[in-house]
Amino acid sequence: MKKTLIIFALALTAVAGLAQDKKAAPAPAAKPAAPATAKPAGDDPVVITANGMNVTRSEFEGAIKTLPAEYQQFAMGPGKKQFAEDYLKMKLLAAEGMKQGLDKAPNVTRQIALMKDNLVATETVHKIEGNINIGDDDVKKYYDEHKNEYEEVRARHILIAPKGSPAAQHGEGKKELTDDEAKAKAEDLRKKLVAGANFEDLAKTESDDTGSGSRGGDLGAFAHGQMVPEFEKAAFDAKVGEVTPVVKTQFGYHIIKVESHAFTPIEQVKPAIEKQLRQKKLQDAIESLKNNANAKFDDAYFAPPPPPAAPAAAAPASPEKKH
Repeated sequence: MKKTLIIFALALTAVAGLAQDKKAAPAPAAKPAAPATAKPAGDDPVVITANGMNVTRSEFEGAIKTLPAEYQQFAMGPGKKQFAEDYLKMKLLAAEGMKQGLDKAPNVTRQIALMKDNLVATETVHKIEGNINIGDDDVKKYYDEHKNEYEEVRARHILIAPKGSPAAQHGEGKKELTDDEAKAKAEDLRKKLVAGANFEDLAKTESDDTGSGSRGGDLGAFAHGQMVPEFEKAAFDAKVGEVTPVVKTQFGYHIIKVESHAFTPIEQVKPAIEKQLRQKKLQDAIESLKNNANAKFDDAYFAPPPPPAAPAAAAPASPEKKH
């Protein structure tokens, strides 16, 4: 409903209603359409007539294109006739209003002016955006300056969770560990790993993170910001193949083994970087336009509203006079 041109609320409401009905009871498969008759180039047939009013195919389909994307396909398909009927209602109401001079009403002219400004502004944004060029050098510069955002680690871990941890397991025969006991167990497991024990085997039998534990502790690859801070720092600081010292987080005590440390290749993130740079340049262009306009705002009018007044203290009740 945010698009400026959607002024035919009747049509939009009807199409939305039909779309919901369609989800509740799917229509039978449509019969194959007959081959379209070839039309001369530039032909724009009239598809609706009423009281001398003509609506051409291009006008009708242009109206559909102003609908939200989720309704357009439906309005061009099973909802086309209903949309056409309600679009006609809008056109007839508008024609009647024109006869009565309602198009000259102050509230209407204000809205028309606003719609015009909005449409032209939107086209200007499209033009500015179309003139923005993002080169390979721009992408590489951004990638190099933000390389830590594309850094990723692949690691395994073993978690020993004390009583009270959100990851603590309370299965049958599973002893609840105090914080000191959990830490001591994690330290003991690390000693075994450093001495040559198989990390995957220990993760399967000892880790309280049963999800990764069943995979030998495998957490897959993760980037910055995906793990709790203490875990992330230990993993990204560790060397490949290294078993970290025991790390404490809100979940308990972790032993981490880093299997690879790499950066997402620039080719994989290039489209996202181009999009981000294009948006930044567009925002900068719009901001520059505003800054060069010597705009002045009425400070009194745009001042923030005063804070609400504190409620007045209730006056003490007067004691009843004794007679």
